[in-house]
Amino acid sequence: MSNRITTKLQEGKKLLSIYFTAGYPALNDTVKIIEDLEKNGVDMIEIGLPFSDPLADGPTIQESSTAALKNGMTTEVLFNQLKDIRKTVSIPLIIMGYFNPMLQYGVEAFCKKCQKIGIDGLILPDLPLDVYQDEYEETFKKYGLLNVFLITPQTSNERIDQIDKASDGFIYMVSSASVTGSKSGFGQEQESYFQRIAQMNLKNPQIVGFGIKDEETFKQATKTAQGAIIGSAFIKHLTANGVHSIVEFVKSIR
Repeated sequence: MSNRITTKLQEGKKLLSIYFTAGYPALNDTVKIIEDLEKNGVDMIEIGLPFSDPLADGPTIQESSTAALKNGMTTEVLFNQLKDIRKTVSIPLIIMGYFNPMLQYGVEAFCKKCQKIGIDGLILPDLPLDVYQDEYEETFKKYGLLNVFLITPQTSNERIDQIDKASDGFIYMVSSASVTGSKSGFGQEQESYFQRIAQMNLKNPQIVGFGIKDEETFKQATKTAQGAIIGSAFIKHLTANGVHSIVEFVKSIR
């Protein structure tokens, strides 16, 4: 069965994916943000499910998570907010979060709900590949959900090959080993990492995340990769300008 993510990847253009934290700036901003991002030409959206102990996130995303939790965001609230999202939105939607809330909700119940709403994939940075394959892969596939794995400059080629074999959508290529939302531009080290991955001829396209924040970094990241994900820079923009200024942000990227 075809998935919106795989269909989108076949369009052959450089994809812009945006990450935001559900329930931030205000609890009920989630749907408006998703609709406005699609209207303004974003190709794919990562909806961040806030968690109290977000290991991989930089300070911007952590602060937005803390605020969203204070606003009252939970897995159940998010599912309720998204129940009619497919009436207005057709681009791929991915939930990004940590495995703990999913486990608490019940993995099968969570996947089932995602399928019902029209979620296309999940990104769970703390769910190890082998645990996924041994215990959860069948469930994800049963409900048509792609699981997106992360690789970093430190990931060995052998490991990257394993991840490529286990993936059916794209690989999330973390541009640096540091947390999200830091640094300006990409240096020599990043560039050679981008080259190394490009030369591996993986079966799954790569989308670069971490450190993309403007037109220049978007172009750099998508020279060899098929797309880029912007998170911290978008959240900073929402914090400073509110949810009515999404059009300006997207225009500033491409």
